[in-house]
Amino acid sequence: MISRFLPAPVRRFLGAKSAAPASGEDKIEPAAPRPPAARPATAVQHRLPGYRLIDRPGQLAPLLDALGPMTDAFLDTEADNMNCYRTRLCLLQFLAGGEVFLVDALTPGLDLRPLWEMLATKNLVMHGSDYDLRLLHDLCGFRAHGLFDTMLAAQLLNRPRTGLAALLEEHYGVTLDKASQRANWSRRPLTPRLLDYAALDVWYLPALRDLLVGELQPLGREGWLEQQCRRQIEAALTGFPGADEHSWRVGRSERLRGPGLCVLHAVWHWREDWARRLDTPPFKICHQDVLLALADAAEEGAALATILAAVHLGKRHDRLAPSLAVTIRAALVRDPQGLPRRPRSQRHSATAEEVARQDQLKAGRDRLATLINLEPTLIATRAQLAELARTPGAIDEILLPWQAGLLRDDPALRPA
Repeated sequence: MISRFLPAPVRRFLGAKSAAPASGEDKIEPAAPRPPAARPATAVQHRLPGYRLIDRPGQLAPLLDALGPMTDAFLDTEADNMNCYRTRLCLLQFLAGGEVFLVDALTPGLDLRPLWEMLATKNLVMHGSDYDLRLLHDLCGFRAHGLFDTMLAAQLLNRPRTGLAALLEEHYGVTLDKASQRANWSRRPLTPRLLDYAALDVWYLPALRDLLVGELQPLGREGWLEQQCRRQIEAALTGFPGADEHSWRVGRSERLRGPGLCVLHAVWHWREDWARRLDTPPFKICHQDVLLALADAAEEGAALATILAAVHLGKRHDRLAPSLAVTIRAALVRDPQGLPRRPRSQRHSATAEEVARQDQLKAGRDRLATLINLEPTLIATRAQLAELARTPGAIDEILLPWQAGLLRDDPALRPA
């Protein structure tokens, strides 16, 4: 039986049962949060939280006073990367001292430095924090002191749905407004509907955190979550990946060799220039499929008029089309040898032995994941399995301690 290959902590997990969601009152008091009793999703009964909107300079003091004595800061952010060229932090939501604070990050003259300094001393409670932490790091170099991510906790409990909307619907009968998720958060003034939605994003975080802790504890997975959260903090310090000289190599660009490659390079930069100038996402200038269609037509030897005939740039067509024609005309006479060269691949070619070891590791990981009721890739991703197959002795560098503890005794990692 596979259980004989499992470390003692894992064998104990196999008999553990998840704690039932704690029951409590129908309304949450954030100062002493207790999860409300779960209700059917069709019975939407929740107390819509009030909030204090901070949208003028000099209004930050009450939030700082409320956060000051707290160990935990319940936080969410709203950004706009669907309506502007560069991602823009638009709103910060806090639950502190039993009150929701909504900070308009686009307020002219609002100095947020005291907030960043205080926030860096707190343990953050967030849901799906990776994007938010990268955003704050790129904005002001922010680094979290501690983190409890309710999405990561839900993943370690193998919840089928781990989004905040799904968890609130399951446990509290709350339905979040999906339209607000895709709203233009940089448009001012913010509507009451959007502000209500933003307030709900943090209102239930204390109760949800406590509920998930109650289920993690019997399984002995609190330490797992702590390690996952620490890794998330460190990963956020790299921020969002920036464009480099090879970012224009999109889609199936590796199939292009001649004029198509030059056209793709030219129209990608043309699109970036216009997106930057109009402060809009590049995909709103034209979709990537349009860039590839132009490149394919050029690669097949089509004339300029033929290439342009199939393109329509929507409401901006008359404004953009002339510059596109100039761009493609210049690209068609360019020598592709002058384009930035892609660096030689450093990819390791796996040996037959390594491939066999990786297959064994995957099979063992999958059996183990089934036994302990966990998504297999949380134990080790495909890329991590490939690294382990190549360097089995580096397991502690490749995996987190809890992951390494589960796989360390796998027969595939034993010395030959």
